[in-house]
Amino acid sequence: MNCGGQTPVGGTPGGAPAPKAGTGLAPNIASLLCYICTPITGIIFLLIEKDNNDVKFHAWQSVVFGFGYIAVVVALEILAAIMGLIASVLGIIVGFFIPLIALAAFVIWIVCLVKAYQGERWRIPVIGDFAAKKAGV
Repeated sequence: MNCGGQTPVGGTPGGAPAPKAGTGLAPNIASLLCYICTPITGIIFLLIEKDNNDVKFHAWQSVVFGFGYIAVVVALEILAAIMGLIASVLGIIVGFFIPLIALAAFVIWIVCLVKAYQGERWRIPVIGDFAAKKAGV
């Protein structure tokens, strides 16, 4: 029985538990999910999460890392095409760097996944500082 307008122990007048702010997920799970389909899931978590600075940090880092990777690969593809028109061997040389960048990005992505799950704020050089500033940490 609710007397005197007090909120019951459950947190809401109906006795239901109080809703969690943001995603409702554990912070380490939400942080990990930011990287699953970077930068798309990062954007989703930026829109959903308003309270947890760890999740916001990982979301910002995911977005910047994802778009940065896409920009670098597109730039290298264009450069390889232009250099290939000048001399085919130049295009091959520039094109050789694309799989190396992809491998490096894959390793960084795996490290981000593991560190986010462990609850750590591992910063990718340059990108991590920007993400921390945007997340307010």
